[in-house]
Amino acid sequence: MTDQSVMTYVPEHAAKDHPRVPREKIGVLIANLGTPDGYDYWSMRRYLNEFLSDRRVIDYAPWKWQPLLQLIILTKRPFTSGAAYKSIWNEDKGESPLMTITKDQTAAITDRMNDMFGDRVMVDFCMRYGNPSTFSKVHEMVAKGCTKLLFFPLYPQYAGATTATANDQFFRALMKEKWQPAARTVPAYFDNPQYIEALAKSVEAAYAKAEKTPDLLVVSYHGMPKRYLMEGDPYHCQCQKTTRLLKERLGWTDDKIATTFQSVFGPEEWLRPYTVEEVARLAQEDGKKNIAVIAPAFSADCIETLEEINEEIQESFVEAGGESFTYIPCLNDEPAHIDVLSQVIADNLKGWIG
Repeated sequence: MTDQSVMTYVPEHAAKDHPRVPREKIGVLIANLGTPDGYDYWSMRRYLNEFLSDRRVIDYAPWKWQPLLQLIILTKRPFTSGAAYKSIWNEDKGESPLMTITKDQTAAITDRMNDMFGDRVMVDFCMRYGNPSTFSKVHEMVAKGCTKLLFFPLYPQYAGATTATANDQFFRALMKEKWQPAARTVPAYFDNPQYIEALAKSVEAAYAKAEKTPDLLVVSYHGMPKRYLMEGDPYHCQCQKTTRLLKERLGWTDDKIATTFQSVFGPEEWLRPYTVEEVARLAQEDGKKNIAVIAPAFSADCIETLEEINEEIQESFVEAGGESFTYIPCLNDEPAHIDVLSQVIADNLKGWIG
C-alpha cells in the first residue's frame, strides 16, 4: 500500500474515478550483506540458514549440503556466531554495528542526493540476508513512486558470492512487481581513484596516530574458495589491483604491504595466504613485530572486521610474538567515503537525471 505521506496526483486526462498515483521518483537502493536481528540462538539460526543456503555462497548440491547444514552446522554454529556478535553488539540501539553504520551511510548519502538533485531521488537500504529484505524495500520504493531504480551493492570488488547474489535478489524482487521500474545495477568500483584516495588517507591517518610505525600493512580481503577463481570469478584479481593502486598512491615499495584473505570456511582450499596464518608467520619468521591491518573489501565495519580481525587475527599475531597491532577501520560513514559513494551513484544516474 502506498504511504499516505507520499505526494500523489490523478494523471492528466484520466477518468474521474482513476486512483491517485504517487509522483514519479528515481530510487537508489544500497545493499549490504546482512545481519541477524539478534545474537540469540534462533535469530542466529534464521540468519545463518538463509546465508549458508545461498547457492552463490555454497554451491554444493543441495542433497549433499542441506543435511549437513541443517543437522550439524546449524545445531552448533548459532552458539559460536552468537557469542561473536554479542561481543560487538550495539546494545544501545539493539542492533549490529553493520546495521548502525549502514543506516548512517544511507542518511549521509540521502543528504548528498538532496544537495545534488533535490527531492527527485529517494535513497534507502536493504540487506541480502536478514532485514530489511531486498523484497520489502523494492516493493516499498515502487509503491512510493520510484519508476527507475538504481541498485548499489556496497562491495568495491565484484564477487559472485557478494555482488552477484545481491543482484540476483534484486531481480527476484522485481519479478514480484506488477509495474516494474526501469532498473540498473552499479558495477564494482575497486579501482575508482576517489576510493583509492580515501583508503590511502585512512592509512596515513592511522600511521600518523600509531605509537610505533607499522613494519607492514596487511591488506586483508574476505576469502573465497580458490575454485571460484579458476571458474572465472574476477574477485581475486580486483583485490590484487586495489592493493597495487593503494601501494602506488602511498608511494611504498612492495615490502611495505601484503595481500591476504580471511574468513576461511569448509574443507576446500581458499584464496591464499590466509590472514590468520600469515600474521603469525610474519611475526615468527619475518620479524614483523608491528603491523597494521586494513580490510578494503568491506564498506562498513562488521563481524568480520570488529571480531575476526580485531580479536581473532590480532590474537594470532600476538601469540606468535607480535607486539603492536593496529586495525584501520573501514571507511564507514566518513565524509570521504560518502563522497566516493555519492559520486559513484551520480555517475550511474546519468541519462536518468541531470
